[in-house]
Amino acid sequence: MSAQTEPSDFIFQQHQQALAEMPFNDTADQQDCDRGFIAALEPGVVHDADGKVVWDSDTWGFLEGTCPSSVHPSLWRQSGLNVRQGLYEVTEGIYQIRGLDLSQMTIVEGKTGVVVIDPLVSAETAAAGLKLYREHRGDKPVTGLIYTHSHVDHFGGARGVTTIEDVEAGRCPVIAPAGFLEHAVAENVYAGTAMSRRASYMYGAVLPRGPRGTVGSGLGQTNSLGTITLIAPNKDITHTGQEEIVDGVRIIFQITPGTEAPSEMNFYFPDHRALCMAENATHTLHNLLTLRGALVRDPHVWSQYLTESINMFARDSDVVFASHHWPTWGTDRLVEFMSLQRDLYAYLNDQTLRRLNQGFVGSEIAEMIELPPAIADAWHTHGYYGSVSHNVKAIYQRYMGWFDGNPAHLWEHPPVENAKRHVEFMGGADEVLKKARVAYDAGDYRWVVQVVNYVIFADPANEAAKILQATTFEQLGYGAENAPWRNFFLMGAYELRNGGVGTPTAASSPTMLAALTVEQVFDAISLRLDGPKAWHETAVSDWNFTDENRTHRLELRNGVLVHYDRPNTGKLAAADVTFTLTRGTLIGVLLAGQDLAAAVKSGAIKVEGDVASFGKLVTLFDEPDPGFNIVTP
Repeated sequence: MSAQTEPSDFIFQQHQQALAEMPFNDTADQQDCDRGFIAALEPGVVHDADGKVVWDSDTWGFLEGTCPSSVHPSLWRQSGLNVRQGLYEVTEGIYQIRGLDLSQMTIVEGKTGVVVIDPLVSAETAAAGLKLYREHRGDKPVTGLIYTHSHVDHFGGARGVTTIEDVEAGRCPVIAPAGFLEHAVAENVYAGTAMSRRASYMYGAVLPRGPRGTVGSGLGQTNSLGTITLIAPNKDITHTGQEEIVDGVRIIFQITPGTEAPSEMNFYFPDHRALCMAENATHTLHNLLTLRGALVRDPHVWSQYLTESINMFARDSDVVFASHHWPTWGTDRLVEFMSLQRDLYAYLNDQTLRRLNQGFVGSEIAEMIELPPAIADAWHTHGYYGSVSHNVKAIYQRYMGWFDGNPAHLWEHPPVENAKRHVEFMGGADEVLKKARVAYDAGDYRWVVQVVNYVIFADPANEAAKILQATTFEQLGYGAENAPWRNFFLMGAYELRNGGVGTPTAASSPTMLAALTVEQVFDAISLRLDGPKAWHETAVSDWNFTDENRTHRLELRNGVLVHYDRPNTGKLAAADVTFTLTRGTLIGVLLAGQDLAAAVKSGAIKVEGDVASFGKLVTLFDEPDPGFNIVTP
């Protein structure tokens, strides 16, 4: 393993310039971050049932020190705020658990118990946070659970704060925006393997925590590593203005689909004059296309919903809080905070569209966009999690797609073949590395990683290229204000120096799989079908679901799995085989690794017809690879 590099003089000078130009004398965020502090979790460590550490706040203690030259000073400041953990009072009757996971959990006191908003990533951290609250506010039952949106850090700890029995008995309603369940499970199943692999880069999964490693993610520190759970909502919020009373707490909702998540909502507590903005207004420029991968979000719609929030709620609020970062107090301050957030997304959207209609492509526009001074001077608009650069490219992608219109880019060679030709044209690997080292010495790190990448993809065994690439990635990481950029660069360097590390976390959990519909299960397995192997194969099966009183048909034809509820008509051809089972058994045998033959033998599945026809179908599936290469071919 080669040694990690020191920050270069170019990075040192860049950081000195940032210290001189940025408003570090503005300490309002530090005051807001500390306001209402009651108690911290001591020690800041959470274990699972087997004693494994799933969260450790104390490992971030180095952030209390002076910013080193290997971290952008603005990112160091943000991480130092994010790491503060414990129980905080937002306003009378509303409390937050902060710093015990990537997200924050909010607790609202009702008549007989508490309403929990967004129970973190995992059951263990959510339970630890609730326990900390109870130690200081009393042992109150959870009488309501609200998910602001469909990302795992806002529902994964559900079973750490309530039980399925309490939910089913009506003692704890579970409230979410319409479409929540569909989007929550789809994102973590359909492309879950690839997203999880990329997320290991985005959050610096195996990087050491320290000045030369990860210092957080900008949105929070990182994800906990406990048990991801899900309890399905039993109350949908379907329209803006919908009012619900949960354990005596009045809540007015605003649905905001297509903003930070496909299914998301903000809501207002009129009796508390408090506004929850979910993840639509936080202390960072958010992602329009997260680096782990997702659908491109709509900044135009995002900004419009923020305007609606301001007009509906903000001017009647004394505090605004979200499920990340810290609150903002004072009506004038919070209106300005939300207005700047709104202007940020609107400006990026409008200026990107202006430029693309002038013929510029995404990578060009990303270099051209400069934020207005009033936006750029606010700390909460900085790109700690999203960035102007990759958000502008995302907007271009949303409207124009991957193709920039230049026919030269329409049919390029794939990465390996492209790299081989580049290296040959440039005089061979030795010549490329020679010139790349000159560029490195000149501080042109962006160019170095581009050309050295050609050498690595043309010859993955070239150790000199991998060392130079790792060294350059480290410099780019040290210089990044954006935390995911830093983590991506440093993870790339780590894997080049140490080999691939795979995906430390699973793409989905048992309770998430259990929430899949029959349609989503068959959608998920259709994505594993090896199309070319199945070109000439056919199979028809019927699936009778005793718990749903319906029959679903699955047809293999032309390398495609087609599925639909079988209509009541005699015109359909007979199925090769018919299975009778429950939805839960279907999930178990098709997605959760349970043995089909054992399920048949136990009677959990009844079979009529030619079971061998389905056995033939099973041989046509392949498995996703959670450890695919990223920085090497």
